Amino acid sequence: MTKIHILDTTLRDGAQSEGISYSIADKLRIAQALDELGVDYIEAGNPTANPKDIEFFERLSKVKLKNAKLAAFGSTCRKNSQPDTDAAVQAIIRANTPVAVIFGKSWDLHVADVLRTTRAHNLGMIGSTIAYLKAKGKEVVYDAEHYFDGYKNNCEYALSTILAAARSGADCIVLCETNGGAFPSEVAEITAKSRKHLAENGFPAIEFGIHCHNDSGCAVANTIAAVEAGATHVQGTLLGFGERCGNAALSTLVPSLELKMGFECLPKGYIKALTDICVRVADISDVKLKKQLPYVGKSAFAHKAGMHADGVIKNSHSFEHIEPSAVGNRRRFLISEMTGRSAVLEKLESVFPGLSRESPELSLILEKVKEMESYGYSFENATASFVMLAKKIMGMYTSTFELVNYTVIAESSANDPYNRAVIKIRINGVDDIFAADGTGPLNSLDCALRKALTKYYPVVDSIRLINYKVRVLENDKSTSSKILVLIDSTDGEETWTTVGVSGSVITASWIALVDSLEYKIMAISSASAISSASA
Repeated sequence: MTKIHILDTTLRDGAQSEGISYSIADKLRIAQALDELGVDYIEAGNPTANPKDIEFFERLSKVKLKNAKLAAFGSTCRKNSQPDTDAAVQAIIRANTPVAVIFGKSWDLHVADVLRTTRAHNLGMIGSTIAYLKAKGKEVVYDAEHYFDGYKNNCEYALSTILAAARSGADCIVLCETNGGAFPSEVAEITAKSRKHLAENGFPAIEFGIHCHNDSGCAVANTIAAVEAGATHVQGTLLGFGERCGNAALSTLVPSLELKMGFECLPKGYIKALTDICVRVADISDVKLKKQLPYVGKSAFAHKAGMHADGVIKNSHSFEHIEPSAVGNRRRFLISEMTGRSAVLEKLESVFPGLSRESPELSLILEKVKEMESYGYSFENATASFVMLAKKIMGMYTSTFELVNYTVIAESSANDPYNRAVIKIRINGVDDIFAADGTGPLNSLDCALRKALTKYYPVVDSIRLINYKVRVLENDKSTSSKILVLIDSTDGEETWTTVGVSGSVITASWIALVDSLEYKIMAISSASAISSASA
């Protein structure tokens, strides 16, 4: 297989994305995650950009990486200096990385209007900087900035810039689609012609690379087009972070190149860690991994329509382009009013082993889901509430308690808001009243209910509410709209989601809260019963 060298620039180009701000600790963790993934190069940033990057390079030099080479990024020397005295070039030397990524101007517009120098002098800056770094023992990757715009404006000059880099000893010439406006057909044609030009001028074996931005939504497609035209070095950011609309996403590119096109991108077997590492990097970046991200997103192999779910259950290739496990992801069947019998059966067969397509309960479950979704419920992510609903229909639900009534008091003052919940519940035929204060209506209800249940069900102590979402379902009705509440809970080992819908946010919260606690209580009770029967 042809080897494609992967350079990740999350720590440099990705850090320039709006809303992204990495601490030094964040950068070190991301570098280690990328190394675990098996990329060939980690572009760690510009060692002259700011004091944080300088310190980062110092600390990173002490980290032992297993797979990746570290690269420092910077520009060619300035027009009025030489490499041996240029501050930026000397900073790259001090960064002490084995690889230097140097960018230079390929578009004559930039030479005239940004650098404000001559074309000939720009060629000298490119050549002298690369030659100097090579003499210092560096592997040099030359990024030809704005190459495709430059080529379309003045192809002869653009070609002369990469020829100057090749003649000066660059190990790899990277064509940069910096403005992100080109299309795959243009990228393929220009890449092929540029490779041919260097081959005709004595450099048939020099490595070509590609670096694309996503301003026209074509970064991944443009990168693949360049690879098809002979590029064997690919640059991008793991999750597509980057300036403006971002960079080509390696989370999409790597599996496409490796699993579909037969290229070798990562060490053998490493691609199975892709989803996990993408989740980790998103978490470190303090962003939620996009559900619809190809290959690694939560929705990448999620099936909602009944026909799709039925097809996948019978033959996964009918509606999936790869096996989810190939990239460490998993298949999911979503429950909704569009769900078919096959998806419901697949979702419940581990809970109800005797359930079959012919079971009358299956039809009742489907009908109830449609009825509740028409009212406003959404079971797509609230699997725990769906299981509780199925248990009730299957006659397997035993109420852990009976609510007699509850009252929630919420007061505002000049100091702190005051919330108190008082609930009256019946357990084993005995009525009792419990009260608790909280930071809000839901918290006070939660605290009061826990007081009541912990005595009978100790597992309640281990359950924590970790997320609470409120959604208005009927915007046109303003404050009289129905409210949907989603609650994420965990016991430290399992995480589950429940849903409640009502015209009252407190009632909707109560419904979701009760489902959350009863889901775990019943699971523990079932496990205990099975254990006792086995004994």
